[in-house]
Amino acid sequence: EQDVGKLIAIIGDEDTVTGFLLAGVGHRTADATNFLIVKADTKLVEVEDAFKTFSQRDDIGIILITQHIANDIRHVLKDYNQTIPTVLEIPSKEHPYDPEQDYIMQRVNMFLGGQG
Repeated sequence: EQDVGKLIAIIGDEDTVTGFLLAGVGHRTADATNFLIVKADTKLVEVEDAFKTFSQRDDIGIILITQHIANDIRHVLKDYNQTIPTVLEIPSKEHPYDPEQDYIMQRVNMFLGGQG
């Protein structure tokens, strides 16, 4: 079997996820997808479960998560210490990116000797 590379998973609001799906990021099998659209009525446990599932899949190399949703599951993200899949926080249309809230950026800043 040929190694065809890894997927990008995405957890975000409808506009953000739809944009990535239109760009060709979406992948669906009989029992799984690589994305979660988070709406106002999406339960926090669903977001946590999606992140945990994506982070344990061998076929996913990057997990993109909109920052305002990452803030909702920050308690889960702080315990995540794997290199792959890599977690990247991205802005959304309604919520601009804030590097102060990005856990990866906080770690990089601490590593480089800045304020944590």
